[in-house]
Amino acid sequence: MKKVILSALMLAPMALMAQSDFTLKGSAKSVANGSKIYLVFAENGQRLTDSAIVNNGAFEFKGKVTSPVMGNVFNKINPYVKGANTKNMDYTALYIEPGNITLNSADSLKSAVAGGTAANIDNAKLSAMLKSFTDQEKVLNDEYAKYTKEQKEDKVVMDALIGKFNVIRDQKTPIYLKFVKENPKSYISLVQLNSLAGNDKVVGDVEKLYATLSPELKATKIGQAIPSTIEATKKTAVGVMAMDFAQNDADGKPVKLSDFKGKYVLVDFWASWCGPCRQENPNVVEAFQKFKDKNFTVLGVSLDGGNTRTTKEAWLKAVEADQLTWTHVSDLQGWNNAVSSAWGIKSIPANFLIDPNGKIIAKDLRGSALQNKLSEILDKKTK
Repeated sequence: MKKVILSALMLAPMALMAQSDFTLKGSAKSVANGSKIYLVFAENGQRLTDSAIVNNGAFEFKGKVTSPVMGNVFNKINPYVKGANTKNMDYTALYIEPGNITLNSADSLKSAVAGGTAANIDNAKLSAMLKSFTDQEKVLNDEYAKYTKEQKEDKVVMDALIGKFNVIRDQKTPIYLKFVKENPKSYISLVQLNSLAGNDKVVGDVEKLYATLSPELKATKIGQAIPSTIEATKKTAVGVMAMDFAQNDADGKPVKLSDFKGKYVLVDFWASWCGPCRQENPNVVEAFQKFKDKNFTVLGVSLDGGNTRTTKEAWLKAVEADQLTWTHVSDLQGWNNAVSSAWGIKSIPANFLIDPNGKIIAKDLRGSALQNKLSEILDKKTK
């Protein structure tokens, strides 16, 4: 089995961290003999891919990792190969970490359960706690799969569906917090706190639970980053004054957030490479066109360039293609964008609605929620 490094970083010096062996033994009874199974995970910023052949329903991978990382096992298809048919893929996610990992299923990879090592055992424990909610999400996903093209393009229908997903998401949050409280030495607790650290509704709980984590978890790269995310979340919570910033536009001219004082401004974090961002852009365009004459504007902050391997040209091409006719800035440092780092941005699209005095009054407004909020504020003022 030949391991292939697929990252452009493959010639960069490896971090001086001790690696330990892992073995992944899998069993999927319904996978045909001779089928090729792919293991894909990231280590030290590099995407690694390995392959194995199924023999009597079994397969095996061996390798080295420095710490637990999320990986995926795919049946027959490597989705990272250009032109790969990714429709209806049979795959599962698991943690790749030092030790003997097991992955067992009575049928396809989709129903496989990972175990054998601490992170996978704990992840299975958390999954069991969340099962009633993930079952509800499956029902909603199945419902969406049956939608006609017209239904998928109907904002009322889609907003109702998204609303149901959001209710389930909020119901899951206390379960995550409960798991962390009961498992302060678990790597899965670290992962969940890192995910929740950007949620200003529970950031206080996250801060308290972070203090209970084991010293070993706090010393990890993720563990060291969580306190700064917590602080950024506090500084960008609804109701606080927005942090001012300055970044260059496409012509190299510095633009400050405070330049827009006196207006309602949507600070929109996005990127040309971000599919969900591009899908959301028409909604932002519609809101901009509808309210631009009512003291509203948008300030786009692009996470292009840098570690995303996109360019200034790609950024500007997306601006033109999506007809984003408002002010745009970027330092072209990708995920290391200075503004997004200071504002604690962990995923995009992300946005913040700021009032004329500079106070954050809403965040992460998607779809019709953006127009509804603007209508609530601006239409009332013009009556």
